[in-house]
Amino acid sequence: MNLKAYISYVELPTKIASIIPFIMGVVYSLYKYGSVNITNLIIMFISMITFDMATTAINNYCDYKNELKHFKEDYKGRNPMFVHGISQKVGLYTIGILLFIAVVLGIILTIRTNLLVLLIGAVCFFVGIFYTFGPIPISRMPLGEVFSGGFMGLLIPFLTIYMSIYNSNYFGIYINKTILTASFDLLEAFSIFIITIPLVGGIANIMLANNICDLDDDIKVGRFTLPYYIGKTASIKLFKYIYYIGYITTVLSVIIGILPKTSLLSILSLFIVQKNIKVFEGKQVKSETFTISVKNFTILGIIYIFSTGICLI
Repeated sequence: MNLKAYISYVELPTKIASIIPFIMGVVYSLYKYGSVNITNLIIMFISMITFDMATTAINNYCDYKNELKHFKEDYKGRNPMFVHGISQKVGLYTIGILLFIAVVLGIILTIRTNLLVLLIGAVCFFVGIFYTFGPIPISRMPLGEVFSGGFMGLLIPFLTIYMSIYNSNYFGIYINKTILTASFDLLEAFSIFIITIPLVGGIANIMLANNICDLDDDIKVGRFTLPYYIGKTASIKLFKYIYYIGYITTVLSVIIGILPKTSLLSILSLFIVQKNIKVFEGKQVKSETFTISVKNFTILGIIYIFSTGICLI
């Protein structure tokens, strides 16, 4: 497999959906707690990216096998394994190597912190693997938006923040001889949750836009996603309202003192996002308008990070 094929197989450009939540977690850590643990963050970043690439590869691998089963010799799809001639054997080896790296680094992080990281990592591992694998993959149910948004938009910032505050009393799972203890600060958890809502919504909308554009093709291969159940019109409305909810929670976060006042500058991105929403409302074609959801997330994410980070200067 050459570099171009690998980049396509793991869809490297889409990793912005992991990088932006990670950076936001770093910025919030500096704002709220005043410092970060560089070593933990580097280890986590590599583990996060390799696992993200692995789950994308699994998705493409499983989709390719499923599409071959349905179309057989008539298959002429856009799957990167078909386009770049990646054999199933090479595809599996690539997935195995990426998962191995992610798991080893996750174990190292657990040793450096505590069992909470192992627990969250195990849940992420389970969801990532069974998103497109197994008898009833998550991607074939109307849950893709919830899982992608929740796990990438919420858990990545949480873990990023936790890498620097693991030795505090906010969160943790510990074993002392035969005694298992856990701590979970509800107020601190709420603060982290509310600041991640714009990211959760932005990532969920990437999945939603993809499912809207692929609705007809998905039905042909037995994949029944959220737009199938609520309809295309309702899905497009939901696509729009999810963005609005994110901006509303940003304002609320500033009002109740969770985010600095400078974060209100992120509202400026709404003008660009709204313009892109109008374009998507008019046409839902994968090759033409799906990227609008990625552009919207990138724009709102970068401006959100920048506006929050200004107060650190």
